[in-house]
Amino acid sequence: MGFEGAGARTDGGTGTPATGGGATDSRPPEIDRALVLNPASGDGSHREQVRELADRDGFVVLETQAEAEAARFARLVAEAGADLVAAAGGDGTLNRVVRGLDAADALDEVTVGVVPCGTGNNFASNVGVESIDHAFEVLADGERRRIDVATADGRLFLNSCIAGVTADASASTTPGLKDRLGVLAYVVTGLRAAADFDALPLAVEATGSAASESWSGEALMVLVGNARRFPSEGRSQANCEDGLLDVTVVERMPTADLLEEAAIHRLFGDGTDHVTHLRPSELRVEVRRDEPVEFSFDGEMGSYESLTMRTSQRVLELCVGENYVPDPD
Repeated sequence: MGFEGAGARTDGGTGTPATGGGATDSRPPEIDRALVLNPASGDGSHREQVRELADRDGFVVLETQAEAEAARFARLVAEAGADLVAAAGGDGTLNRVVRGLDAADALDEVTVGVVPCGTGNNFASNVGVESIDHAFEVLADGERRRIDVATADGRLFLNSCIAGVTADASASTTPGLKDRLGVLAYVVTGLRAAADFDALPLAVEATGSAASESWSGEALMVLVGNARRFPSEGRSQANCEDGLLDVTVVERMPTADLLEEAAIHRLFGDGTDHVTHLRPSELRVEVRRDEPVEFSFDGEMGSYESLTMRTSQRVLELCVGENYVPDPD
């Protein structure tokens, strides 16, 4: 399949490929750099700005009309020889682009860039990319680092995999609460919406670190970070290059305790009761109930009765900003 018929919109909306159209064979045209643009990310106001900057810097722009196209476009441009592929959207768009590169067996050959156009842009913030304008500066002149890629039963994620209260609370979380409490805002929103949340009966086994550890019980949430960690305050970047997952398990506890401001601020702290922190290279999560559990992989949802998560160390070259910290610990 060439770019024609793939759903790409590369000319501002007419559907003509940036290479001029007319290619009808099965091979995509050769290109050097490409940008996969999700025009629906965030508030949808970024499209023209991204296209203008991408055109200025010589990127072929492939604009998605459906979520699945981001992975397909990334695979196509990798097969066309692109050595720099940027994702303009949120964490989910970036996830799909990297999955497309992986499907093309191109993770070792392609440098990836992130242009933050989503609602939260947590991954971009973690790797030092602050805005759309800054993203193009980083693409042009920023440092390249090789970072870890995590998988859950073969399903790739770059930033985080989460389950429990946080997995479905983001849609109703207000910006003010996010500013005040960060990631814990999702916990508060979820508990206010469902104070009788049915905790998840889980067994967790962590291996590949200094010593194997296990946990079992009823969890409010399981938060697994690759580029993201879940602190009570401060920066949310995990070590993206150490080959380890940053795992936090929050046990079931009285709802009133969670909704107290003081309890919220110390919820993820090292000395907090009901919270377990793990740093394995492999994590096994088993659900101990009849129904599967919803997990969110960089915002992409999936239901599982068990999952085995692993990291592959420093397999993806990424353009990072000057505020990226290789060892944030």
